[in-house]
Amino acid sequence: MGVYAAVLGLLTAAGRAFGVRLPQRIGVQDTVLLCLATHKASRLLSKDAVTSPLRAPFTRYEEPAGEGEVNESVRGTGARHAVGELVSCPFCLGVWISGGFTAGLVLAPRATRVVLTGLTAVAGSDAIQLLYDRAKPSS
Repeated sequence: MGVYAAVLGLLTAAGRAFGVRLPQRIGVQDTVLLCLATHKASRLLSKDAVTSPLRAPFTRYEEPAGEGEVNESVRGTGARHAVGELVSCPFCLGVWISGGFTAGLVLAPRATRVVLTGLTAVAGSDAIQLLYDRAKPSS
């Protein structure tokens, strides 16, 4: 929690140093993009089979979890264990990702919206893939 607070503090200091002012409000469209992109990024980083090498120093593969995802257990003690808990938990990682994306909307809104839109498109594609797979006749 201390590291998270320090990162947010640094982002706040950077914003002030560059004269960035907080928006009056974040619009509904940005909020929806933020929500969907945070969900997709947290699942991608914490559960996706393709990103398991990034988690490997902190986790141990257990079994497939279906639809390209894996279940992993945390390894090590101390900081290694804490990082393992963070990188293998989509709910925990979502807080960090949302914080980063929200800071991005304040500090670099155009670039951040591009990233949010791309991740939201992937989340939508995943949903369509699952629906398509379920709609196919069983063989």
